[in-house]
Amino acid sequence: MTASRPQPKPGILDIAAYVPGKSGAKGAKVHKLSSNESPIGSSQKAIEAYRAAAATLELYPDGAATQLRNAIAGRFGLKAENIVCGAGSDELLQLIAHAYLSPGDEAIYSQYGFLVYPIAIRSNGATAVVAPEHDYLADVGAILARVTPRTKIVFLANPNNPTGRYLPFNEVKRLHAGLPAHVLLVLDAAYAEYVRRNDYEAGIELVATSDNVVMTRTYSKIFGLAALRLGWAYCPAHVADVLNRVRGPFNISAPAIAAGVAAIEDHDFVERAVAHNDQWLPWLMKELSAIGLEVTPSVGNFVLVHFPSDGPHHAHAADAYLQENGFMVRRMDAYGLPNALRITIGTAEANRGLASCLKAFLS
Repeated sequence: MTASRPQPKPGILDIAAYVPGKSGAKGAKVHKLSSNESPIGSSQKAIEAYRAAAATLELYPDGAATQLRNAIAGRFGLKAENIVCGAGSDELLQLIAHAYLSPGDEAIYSQYGFLVYPIAIRSNGATAVVAPEHDYLADVGAILARVTPRTKIVFLANPNNPTGRYLPFNEVKRLHAGLPAHVLLVLDAAYAEYVRRNDYEAGIELVATSDNVVMTRTYSKIFGLAALRLGWAYCPAHVADVLNRVRGPFNISAPAIAAGVAAIEDHDFVERAVAHNDQWLPWLMKELSAIGLEVTPSVGNFVLVHFPSDGPHHAHAADAYLQENGFMVRRMDAYGLPNALRITIGTAEANRGLASCLKAFLS
């Protein structure tokens, strides 16, 4: 029987579309704490560079993003030729899946891993394999136990969104050591700049010493450039070559390149962002714990907050109450956590207001 209209590949319509964090109604006073965005805005230097790029919008950008790759390489002491830039780290994750997964393959991610992973896996015809977590933390043993001859990629968000937890570097190395050489370990380090733990390493060392590790990073979080969709991957040379073959020839705009160069060179802005998070992350965790809520310890710029599963103070009721009072947070139903909300660290006003609002909700 002939289809009455064009049909997508098998399995595409079975994928649940990614739903971004809510925004409030225009004109209303709203604190958007649903998307882990920067509470202190963007670097003024990045804004000025973006505006200056408007003078030549008729020209194509540099398809190789040479200035941006050189700036990133200089900031972190990397080889520029091993850096691939993309429209957010989301695009890079999709490109990796597109390049290395085929129907019949498998890719593994942890139970509460970023929802883009199963989308990227399944949209390329591969099977998404979920490794259970222990206490909202990726379990290296559980991941390794699910590796089969069909496994081609392991995705690990470290720190993880939405739980905020992280694996110390010795555990990441144990994971890598247990993987066959043909399996690509993708370390998604979108929140790396916020972590101030001596046992954490974003993945640069493993990439530099291995043939099967990629690290992805983003400009959307600590650099405050979420609107520009800008990210980068540090890869072995052979992986960078593959990704450059499949990405779009001009996948990053010239204004994004200019802003990205300025942002990564604005060390003062990054330090202000870190200092803000260092102050308000522990404050919010302490305040919410003090009013009787369970908070998963976080090293990111957000917290996962758990609510009772029965009675009037469940997560959905809390979300509705917060919305009524101008606070947009993220429900976790899509992650299999219907009794939890993820809350971004906001401005001082937003943090204090949210804590007071939840106290009133629980009273």
